[in-house]
Amino acid sequence: MHLSPGAHNELARAILDQFLPRWLPGGAAIYVGDTGGKWGHFDRDALSKLGVTLEDHGKIPDVVLYDRRRNWLVLVECVTSHGPVNGKRHDELQDLFRNATAGLVYVTAFPTRKLMAKYLTEIAWETEVWCAEAPSHLIHFDGERFRAGRNICLHQRRGRTVVGGAHGAAAVVASPRVASPPPGS
Repeated sequence: MHLSPGAHNELARAILDQFLPRWLPGGAAIYVGDTGGKWGHFDRDALSKLGVTLEDHGKIPDVVLYDRRRNWLVLVECVTSHGPVNGKRHDELQDLFRNATAGLVYVTAFPTRKLMAKYLTEIAWETEVWCAEAPSHLIHFDGERFRAGRNICLHQRRGRTVVGGAHGAAAVVASPRVASPPPGS
């Protein structure tokens, strides 16, 4: 897929080349905006089969990915000069994708942690953050999708299965292996 030059499209390319295979193995790009042509790639039929019909491309997130295995639509905002998935944007995306038959995952992508730090206080809860400079890490702002099964540790103690985990406002995960969500999530 060809994207025109520029920092925003370089970040979109990193999402396709690094984020997608690492965090959504076997996943597919449904939409990738191109700052030069806005519709860099759009599989309208795939999105329609997932219950979503979009008319106004101005509201679409920069990148929309689909994880077939877990039936997730991953909505990614690329931040190079504009803001992250904040509370307002989260609500807009939730409304735009309200008819989706797939679970929604909200991701803000930054090229660097330095730029992320500038927007840290604006990032909405229930989202994920990914930085291209550290592609094997995700930061969870209480986002349930990627975190499910990752911070939960099952082990045997005295013949019983014990469940333990880290419960914090944000948890940093370093492993690209994706575990299945625990039952009931």
